[in-house]
Parts: sequence; C-alpha cells; structure tokens
Amino acid sequence: MNWLSNFVLPKIRAVVTKKAVPDNLWTKCPGCEQMLFYRELEANLHVCRNCGHHLRIGAEQRLKILFGEAGFTRIELPKTIVDPLKFRDRRRYADRLREGQAAQGSGSDAVVVAHGHIGGFACVIAAFEFRFMGGSMGIAAGEAVLAAAKLAVLQEAALILVPASGGARMQEGVLSLMQMPRTILAADMVKEKGLPYIVLLTDPTTGGVSASFAMVGDIILAEPGAVVGFAGARVIEETIHEKLPDGFQRAEYLFDHGMVDLVVPRAKQHATLARILSLLRDPHLAAAGDLVSPEAS
Repeated sequence: MNWLSNFVLPKIRAVVTKKAVPDNLWTKCPGCEQMLFYRELEANLHVCRNCGHHLRIGAEQRLKILFGEAGFTRIELPKTIVDPLKFRDRRRYADRLREGQAAQGSGSDAVVVAHGHIGGFACVIAAFEFRFMGGSMGIAAGEAVLAAAKLAVLQEAALILVPASGGARMQEGVLSLMQMPRTILAADMVKEKGLPYIVLLTDPTTGGVSASFAMVGDIILAEPGAVVGFAGARVIEETIHEKLPDGFQRAEYLFDHGMVDLVVPRAKQHATLARILSLLRDPHLAAAGDLVSPEAS
C-alpha cells in the first residue's frame, strides 16, 4: 500500500495536473489582440505580423538589435547612493530596488550602457529598461547617461539614447528632478565636441525624460506607435476640456508635426542608424552611397 501511495499515486497526479501548454508559448498582441506564437514573435523582433504593433522589449535585446552582428560591450556604471530619502509608500523603496535587481541583475537600474560599432562607426548606446520600475529616471539613471556621454567623448563616438520611461522616479523626490538638467548637460558635452547625439524614442517616453534629454537630439527617431509626451492624454483632456485629435502623442503624430525626424520600424533601425552615422561622420563616403530612405517612415 505504501508503494502505491508513495510512488504510483504521485506519478499519476503529475501526469493529470501537467499543463498541456506552457505559459509563455503564446503572447497576445496589445494592438489587435491576436494570439501570437512566441517563437515567431521573437524571430520578428517582437513586432506583430498582423497589425505591425511594436511590443516593448528589454534593454539587452534593444542593444542586440541596434548593434547587430558587430556585437557590443557593456560598461560598469558608477555606484550611487541607495534610497537617499529613506522613502516608503506602500512598500519600502529599498525593497522595490531589490526586487528589480533580482529580475535584472545585481546592481542594475533603469539604464544599460554599451559601446561598439554600427556601420563601422563607433557609438555608445544608453538604453532604458522599462521593466525596472517603469524605466523611471533617478540618480542611477542620471549617472548612467552622464557616463555614456563621457565615454562617447573619450572614444570620439556618437551617442545614441533609447528612452523607455514613465519619467522621473518619485521615490527620490527632487533628486530625481535634478537629473533632468544633468542629462541635458551630458548631451551638450557630446555636441560641444562635434559628435552626433541621436535619440530613438520608444514606447513610452513620458514625463521628465521627454522634458529633458529625449527631445534635444541632433536627430530624433521614433518607433511606430510609440507614446511620446509629458502628461497623459486623459490629464490633458481634463485640463483643457477638449477632445484630443486621434493618434495624439503617438510617434506618427509627432512626425507629422515636425517633432520627430523619422519613424523607423524596428527591423530597419540598425540600417537607418548606420546611414545616419555615415552622413554625419563621413559625408564624402555617404555621398557615394544611399541616403536615408524616406520609406523608413
């Protein structure tokens, strides 16, 4: 009887209760709500084949797409003070940080910085990780952007920033707001050396991030459908008591109104950046080849 209860019965239960389909096998598209096979979605750079919706991706995958086959090297970012205000809402800020670092890696924060080459031209990319507290910009994120700018100047490389953020990090109060002018100074540092400063806006780019370094690029690109703005559309409607236009704060709307230079699908971003860098760093070489294609938007 012990053999039946201790060995046979658990085996039967394991077979009966085993899930027929893994949880991560399918993903629902936020745009058209179609069920997408995860492997096909991954092969298509997390872009829906049905409606073209660009799903959010992590910073590491973003770097792989932008640098392409040339590869990249991540840099270690400066250590910063943790929980300077000893902030607590429903949970301690320190606990939220530990939770984010458990998922993204020890010592990580909302920004990942790497350097490498795109189209043969040296560049430094600072990519925001939205999964880390909504990509919010605190002291660590500000230090990361500044470190990226310093590295770009040191290597005489282009600086590319890829924001994906809800804005400043409220748990750091005014210290997070101070990162807005610091990131502007970081961008100016690169521009003063005559190096390209390019921004690729992704979904979402809002709050203090959109009000600082995200909108001062020499060239500003955006992913299709990305939400870009300061305050949310509902807040604006309630403030001005008017209905906003369709597609308001979307990348295409900003492109039509001259706030974005180009809307570039994810699959074309590496090639587009390579062409832009060739135009900015070696105009004579670019003149002999193709310019940035208007079809990219």
